Amino acid sequence: MKTCTSVCPYDCPDACGLVVTVDGGRVVSVAGDKSHPFTRGTLCPKMAHYERTVHSPRRLTTPLKRIGPKGSGQFAPISWDQALAEIAGTWKAIIAEAGAEAILPYSYAGTMGIVQHDALHGLFYRLGASELDRTICAPAKGRGFKDVMGNTMPTAPQAAQDSDCIFLWSIHMLATNIHFHHDVEAARAKGAVVWCIDAYRNKTADLADHFIAVRPGTDGALALGMMHVLDRDGLADEAFLDRNVLGWEDLKKNVLSKYTPEKTQGITGVPADVIVELAHAYGRARAPFIRLGSGQSRYRNGAMTTRLITCLPAVVGAWGKQGAGLLTSASASKAYDKEIVTHSDWKQPGKRVVNMCCLGQALTGDDRIRSLFVYSSNPACTAPDQNQVLKGLCRDDLFTVVHERFMTDTARYADIVLPATTSLEHDDAYYSYGNYTIQCGYAAIPPVGQSRSNWRVACDLAHAMGIDDDFYDCSERDLVEALAASTTKWPLPVDQQRLSQGLPTPLPMPDDYQTRFATPSGKIEIYNAALTPALPDYLPLAEDDGTLAFVNGPDMRILDSSFNERDELTASHTMDLFVHPDDAARYGLQDGQTVTLANERGQADFTVVISKRTVPGQVVSEGVWWRERVKGQGASVNVLTSQRLTDEGAGSTFYDVRVSIVP
Repeated sequence: MKTCTSVCPYDCPDACGLVVTVDGGRVVSVAGDKSHPFTRGTLCPKMAHYERTVHSPRRLTTPLKRIGPKGSGQFAPISWDQALAEIAGTWKAIIAEAGAEAILPYSYAGTMGIVQHDALHGLFYRLGASELDRTICAPAKGRGFKDVMGNTMPTAPQAAQDSDCIFLWSIHMLATNIHFHHDVEAARAKGAVVWCIDAYRNKTADLADHFIAVRPGTDGALALGMMHVLDRDGLADEAFLDRNVLGWEDLKKNVLSKYTPEKTQGITGVPADVIVELAHAYGRARAPFIRLGSGQSRYRNGAMTTRLITCLPAVVGAWGKQGAGLLTSASASKAYDKEIVTHSDWKQPGKRVVNMCCLGQALTGDDRIRSLFVYSSNPACTAPDQNQVLKGLCRDDLFTVVHERFMTDTARYADIVLPATTSLEHDDAYYSYGNYTIQCGYAAIPPVGQSRSNWRVACDLAHAMGIDDDFYDCSERDLVEALAASTTKWPLPVDQQRLSQGLPTPLPMPDDYQTRFATPSGKIEIYNAALTPALPDYLPLAEDDGTLAFVNGPDMRILDSSFNERDELTASHTMDLFVHPDDAARYGLQDGQTVTLANERGQADFTVVISKRTVPGQVVSEGVWWRERVKGQGASVNVLTSQRLTDEGAGSTFYDVRVSIVP
């Protein structure tokens, strides 16, 4: 029996340090690494038994070829040689007939390690395939922050321990950022007050001292209402604004006057006196800290909303104060030279770019994709406008290859399924996007069955397609070592010896990282001449009469569609629908009743839970579930979501949904 360190590979901001116990080539337990400076030995319920995923009886262990109708899940085992030959032969024929742009890779963050995440990018660049714009999560949040702060580093999460006023804004911390709870509680032990702002009262809100329910997509108006009060009541730090900020006077003159507490109440649903209380709490705090999630960015005004919230720390001079600041997403990825794996220099100019949020359109439009290669993603479940995606996946003339660990909803539509490794069966280099820690993780056990890593498949396919390049003779370990060596690009020296040993490695932060504003002007840019509009302002959402707002939040048991393979996590209470008592009475609904939600894209069945966790006019569900986990017609929440994109960043609008209740 032996133990080794590793990293949680999933699309979560924490990137937990793991201690893995192995016996006889099997993982027998997974525990948290107490030496990790942010995750500190704690694991979420999903990763606490990661061995149940690694050795699940559902694991795919051999390549498969479809023998039944698409979507039926009927396959027969084949060899890797057969699979690779069929893929290469089909691709060569497609390229000869329709050009390489008829081939589309589709992937996201099923693994967050750089080697495996980016493994196939270079291959598809070399082939000249269509490029995928990977924007399904929260690029609008990144753009909104950048519009004001440029390349300034967001605040480290541990700084919040010294805050006296913490705002958990549009983040379900217990589901998506559980380790920040350590820092929140450390601050509370010193007397900090915690506010939670969200569209509904999730379980994170239960931990806060104050909860504010804001109408979906109106967070930007709430930020403007707060700034109006901060200015009106003399709580703005005028000296800081004068030295460090562009556009404050313009914002006051041209925008803020419209957002009185009463006007803001009409937009957001937050009572005027509560808006004043919120602004006073923020403006009078010694060190206010905002932990900003991604929910507010998943509306068509998502970038603007984030831009407005990002203005708040500037108004009160929070930057540079111990314990104060704003954390959107940490910049730890900048420690590595990702080009070592990605090879964007192989991109061929002029190639078609397909936004991953618009996969349904790409598969069903006139200029059709002829082959789809899916890895580290499950678009039949997680992509918006599910009916349109499934319509495309059902095409007999679409050659679909899926590299996966389990028979997911997407794998059921594949022509060829390739078995994939888990993170404990390959080498990789990891970073967190919620804290400033990086780490290397090495294979703890051999691949289960005939499974192969993304990098191994990239090399196999490159050779099968006749690409002769030394890059595809590299091992995963070679790439991990090169990535570790590339951390010399970080502003301060990184402990490369610790990193190469597979230990969690904190990135040293420059002393002035919160006061050196990396914008073109060198100042915080509330006014940004490169944007339209140059001054931020609330962008209202259109509302359809007679419909309800529908929000699909994260479920603490799963992560996107990952962990649906675990029966003990997902066997019950999926597709519950929180309905406010007023709406339940209006529609004549009862607890436990099955109800159908519908819009122009489709309909799905839910189980009614009458609850004051939501507000009148809004219904809420949690989790993205495999079709086998849902009732009725087997449609999950993304039947209802739209391929419409955000105002900037071309991101998803998963929360910007209106529905009707079908009688």
